[in-house]
Amino acid sequence: MRLRLAGAVLLSAAAYYVYLPLPSGVSEPWKLMLLDALFRSFMQASDVAHALGVCHRVHLLNQVVSWVEVIEARSCPAVHVTDSTLGGVPARVFQPKGGKQLRRGVLYFHGGGWALGSGRMRSYDLLCRKMAKDLDAVVMSVDYRLAPEAVFPDQYHDALAASRSFLSSQVLKRYSIDPERVCVSGDSAGGNLAAAVAQELSSDRSLTASFKLQALIYPVLQALDFYTPSYQQNQAVPILYRPVMARFWLQYLGADASLEPLLLANNHTSLDQPAVSASTRSKLDWTALLPAERRKRFRPVVKETGSPGVMGEVPELMDVRAAPLLAEPGVLGRTPKAYVMTCEFDVLRDDGLMYVRRLQDAGVTVTSDHYEDGFHGCMVFAFLPVMSSVGQRSMNNYIRWLDQNL
Repeated sequence: MRLRLAGAVLLSAAAYYVYLPLPSGVSEPWKLMLLDALFRSFMQASDVAHALGVCHRVHLLNQVVSWVEVIEARSCPAVHVTDSTLGGVPARVFQPKGGKQLRRGVLYFHGGGWALGSGRMRSYDLLCRKMAKDLDAVVMSVDYRLAPEAVFPDQYHDALAASRSFLSSQVLKRYSIDPERVCVSGDSAGGNLAAAVAQELSSDRSLTASFKLQALIYPVLQALDFYTPSYQQNQAVPILYRPVMARFWLQYLGADASLEPLLLANNHTSLDQPAVSASTRSKLDWTALLPAERRKRFRPVVKETGSPGVMGEVPELMDVRAAPLLAEPGVLGRTPKAYVMTCEFDVLRDDGLMYVRRLQDAGVTVTSDHYEDGFHGCMVFAFLPVMSSVGQRSMNNYIRWLDQNL
C-alpha cells in the first residue's frame, strides 16, 4: 500500500512538472511538453551548477548535448560522410555517392543561440544526410565557435570564413559542386549567420562564385524589440522562452547578464536613446511590416525614458552583422532569392516575417513558409525518438523548395 501511495505521489509530481498549458493550435502538445520538461531540467541543473561556481551553465548544457546527441561521421550506402574544415572552421561534409556530374551545394549553420549545439549532433547529421540524398547535393554543416569562449563577431567571422572557402574555386572543384547552384542556410542562430553572410558576400566582387539562394529557418534577426506580437504572444511557449532569447543575445554579444531585465523591458530602445534613430526604428516597425493577422490585439511597447547606458555598453545591438534585420534596403536588394520559414508559436516569428517584408520591399523574391501549428526548433524534431508531425512537414517542404529552386 505504501509503495503504491509513493508511486502515485511521484507520478503526480512528474505530471505536475511536465504539464504546461499550451496554445490549442500547437502541434502534438504532449510531445512538446515532454521535450520542454527535459530541456527545463537541463537548464535548471546548469543554472545551479553556474550559481555554485562548478562550471558555466553553457558548458554543462553542451556536455549533456555532446553525450546525448553528438555522433561520429559515418557513411551510409547513399552518402559519404567525413569531418573536414572550411577556411579553418570545422565542418561535416555529406557527399552523395556515385555519378560524375556537378552537384548542387548547401552550406548549413546549426542553431543553438550561438552558444549550444553542433553540426555533429544526431538531429543535424540526419537532416543534412537527408538533404544530400534527396537533393543529390553536397551539404556542409559548419561548427563555428560558441559562447561564452567566443563572442560576437567570432561566430560571424567563422561563418564568413567558411562561406568564402565554400565558394572558392578549389573547394567547388574538389567536391564537384556547380558554382551556379549553391545555397547558404541555417536555423535560428544559424539562420542569423546565414542572413548576415548573404548580406556581406552579395557585395563581394572578389568571389568567383556567389550564393544563388538563402534559406532561413525561424531566424533570429534583431534584439531591439522584445515586445513584437510574437514575443508577447509566445513568451511562455516552449522551447524558446522570451527571457532565454534575451540571455542568448547577451552571451553572444559578450555583455553583462545583469542587463537582461533592461532588454526585456525595451529600456535599451526608449525614445530618449539618440543611438536609435527614426530610420533604425522603421526597419523593425512591426505595425507597418506585419500583416494584420499577425499583429492581432497587441500594441507596441516603447518607453519614453529608459536606460541610457545600455547602448554604450553593448553597441553591438546596432551592428547589422549581428542584427541583419537592420540592413539598409540597398544591401537587402543585392541578396539572393530567399526562403524564410516561420512558426506561429515562436517568439522569433515576427523577426522572420518582418525580414520577408523588408526583402520583398527591396525587390528580392521571397517564399514565406509559415506553420500555424509550429514551434521554435520544430524542424530538427523530424526524426525518432522526438519525431513530430510539423517537424516532418516543415523539413520536407524546406527540402522540396531547395529542390525546385536550387
